[in-house]
Amino acid sequence: MDDASYCETPVPASTETDVGPPSAECVLCREPTEYPESAKGATLCPVCAWQEAERSACSG
Repeated sequence: MDDASYCETPVPASTETDVGPPSAECVLCREPTEYPESAKGATLCPVCAWQEAERSACSG
């Protein structure tokens, strides 16, 4: 293995974002979530879900 091939940046496999059903928006930041649009209730993106969990854990 030579140094040039070791340092090459890999090409992403796929950059398509329209895979599967459309995702629901986060109710706090409006970013796409991992839930489908048909999901009921307050959907949160992973970042907001983590922050909400920290807030509720520290609130006593």
